[in-house]
Amino acid sequence: MNERVKNNGMRPHDIVILLKIIACGGKVLGYQELANSLLISIGEISKSMERNRIAGLVNPEKTQVNRLALRDFLIYGLKYVFPPQIGASTRGIPTAHSASPVKEKIAESTENFVWKYYKGTRRGNFILPLYAKIPQFIENDSELYELLAIVDTLRIGKSREKEIAIEELDKKLNA
Repeated sequence: MNERVKNNGMRPHDIVILLKIIACGGKVLGYQELANSLLISIGEISKSMERNRIAGLVNPEKTQVNRLALRDFLIYGLKYVFPPQIGASTRGIPTAHSASPVKEKIAESTENFVWKYYKGTRRGNFILPLYAKIPQFIENDSELYELLAIVDTLRIGKSREKEIAIEELDKKLNA
């Protein structure tokens, strides 16, 4: 009999791991490489990939991301499973429609959104990132940064901003 691992539901960093894989061309990287680049333990990468398998977001062998399922989850489910937490104005790293690639396609907004970070260069309303360590590693990973900004736009954006985010997400997923 095949014993199944207990699944207590998705965790926010499960999505970050999948987005990192997409940012690197879609093939699952070695767990050590994922762990090093995302500041997550190898054990947690392994558990995360199992949760992603159970959710149908990776194939049974855990070697490929199910891009269509991930797209649907990001567009229709993410904001309900991991609702955005927005705080007061602070210094940080731009995200959502305050960052590329969405910001270039909307009119200048008076409302900026940031991940709070002491090395940040912009002021804006604080958004709790999906994974707390994102600000520590994101500045060296432009592809993952753009995907995470798109995801935050899907979580907090208005209709037009979400439409643009979906277009940009589709470009990234189909690249």
